Amino acid sequence: MTLVDLLLWFTMLSVGIMAGVYFTFSAFVMRSLDVIGRPAGMLAMQSINRVIVRSPFLPLFFGSTLAAAVLAVMALLDMAPPGAMWLLAGSATYVIGMFVVTIAGNVPLNNALDAADAASAEGEAMWQRYMSRWVAWNHVRTVACTLSLGLLVAALVERA
Repeated sequence: MTLVDLLLWFTMLSVGIMAGVYFTFSAFVMRSLDVIGRPAGMLAMQSINRVIVRSPFLPLFFGSTLAAAVLAVMALLDMAPPGAMWLLAGSATYVIGMFVVTIAGNVPLNNALDAADAASAEGEAMWQRYMSRWVAWNHVRTVACTLSLGLLVAALVERA
């Protein structure tokens, strides 16, 4: 098994896990938090955002991004092997659609939410803004991870 194969397997499994995490938030977690009402939902999301950065999620978040970036560079440097185009497409989709979207879209919203007081009028406005924008960006991450996984599987199949 080559380095590319090992990275591809790690990246596929990681991307699948990340797709599941983001899907969970898009499919029901955020709606559940909104249904229980702003103060409780907002406090719960603030807690999730604080806990997640001290959980196994963060090493997987960065490790999968690094592996996908390495695969993209390797594919760019040598497009001749079977599956190289799928490898590049899947890896780039993940890095841009998951990592860049998270850093540019979701993290600033998380930081703004963390700074808001859930019991205040400003908290109400923040929660509404957060729900519409954060969830939209999360949908992008969910689709990007799912598409990336499909493209990486195509790379694996073509390499076999």
